Amino acid sequence: MLVENCLETLQALAQYHREQYNIPVIAITGSNGKTTSKELINAVLTSQYKVCCTQGNLNNHIGVPLTLLRMKKGDEIALIEMGANHCGEIESYCRWVQPTIGIISNIGKAHLEGFGGIEGVIRGKTELYKSIEQRNQLVFVNGDDPLLMDKSNHLKRLVYGSKQADFLFEMAEGKSELLRIYHIEHGVKTLIKSQLTGDYNFSNIALAVSLGRYFKMDIAQIATAIAAYTPTNSRSQIIKKGRNTIILDAYNANPSSMEEALKNLAAMPQENKVAMIGGMKELGNESAFEHRRIIKFAQQFHFSNFVLVGMEFKEAALELGLIYFETSDLAKTWFQEQSFENTVILIKGSRGTRMEKVIE
Repeated sequence: MLVENCLETLQALAQYHREQYNIPVIAITGSNGKTTSKELINAVLTSQYKVCCTQGNLNNHIGVPLTLLRMKKGDEIALIEMGANHCGEIESYCRWVQPTIGIISNIGKAHLEGFGGIEGVIRGKTELYKSIEQRNQLVFVNGDDPLLMDKSNHLKRLVYGSKQADFLFEMAEGKSELLRIYHIEHGVKTLIKSQLTGDYNFSNIALAVSLGRYFKMDIAQIATAIAAYTPTNSRSQIIKKGRNTIILDAYNANPSSMEEALKNLAAMPQENKVAMIGGMKELGNESAFEHRRIIKFAQQFHFSNFVLVGMEFKEAALELGLIYFETSDLAKTWFQEQSFENTVILIKGSRGTRMEKVIE
C-alpha cells in the first residue's frame, strides 16, 4: 500500500492502535529526570503488571508512535516518555497517546534554543497538563515544585513530596553516596534504598513509589524493585575504580541539571572531589551566559580539581586560566595521567560532548 507521507501515516496508525486499548496510559515529560523516572516507574510496575514501556530514549515524533504500536493484548499499563525541544511537540504527542495519567518531572533550562527561552519551555511542557484537562484525566505532581503546583492547581491531581502530600516522603538521615528516602503512610516509615546518587533523584524515586501505591502495590514489593534498579546509559551511574568513586552522568546536561549535579558533588562525604564538566548543547543565544554562570557556580565549592571540556567553555576557561580541553579525548589523556586516591569524581556533560569517553 502506498501512502503520501510515511511519518504521518505512522503517527495516525499509532493513534488508532492506542484507541483499541482501555488501559491506564501514563505519559511523562520534563526537562530533567524523565528517563530516570520512567525507568524507576517501569521497574516498580513490572514487578506486578505487564507494562508496555518506552525503550531507552525513543521519546520523539518517531519513537512515541513506535512505542504505542508495541502495545499488545495482555498489557495492563502503558508508560510513554515524551521528549520535546519546541512548543507544540508535546501537544501533538498527546493526540496519539491520549494519556490517562500525566506527569511533568520538572521544568528547567533545557532546549532553550528550540523553545526560545524558559517561558517557552514552560509553555511547551505544560501542553501535557492542557491535554489532561481537556480529557478530565489525572496528573501526578511534585508537591515540592512551586511552579508545577501552580500550573496544576486547577487539575485533578495527586501530589507526592515532602510536605502536605497524598504520598509523603522524607530524606533518610546520614550521608551516603547512594540515595535513601523514607515513604511515610499512616505514620509508618518504610526505608527505600536505591542505587542512585544525588538529592535530585529524591523526586524521581518518590514518583515511582507513589505510582506503585496508586496501583495498589505493597510497599515492600515497591522497595525491593527500587533497590534492584541499576542505572545505565551514563545516567547517575556510580562506578568504583580502586579507591575512587566516579559519578558518570554524561547522557545529557543543561544548566538546571548541571547545578544539581555540582551541588550533589559538594555534599558528598569525601574530602577530595573532582568536577569534570562538558559543554551543554541547544542553549542558543543563552549559551555563553549560561556556561559562564555554571563556572561561577562551581567555583564556590573549591573542588580539588575543576576541569572544563568542550568549545562552549573555551573562551571563559582560557580567560580565567582554568583547566580546559577542547575534546573529551584530550580530557581522557589528562585523567589517565592523574593519581587520584580516595576521590569522588563527577563526569557530566551533554551527549554531544561525549564525556563518557574520559573513563573508557
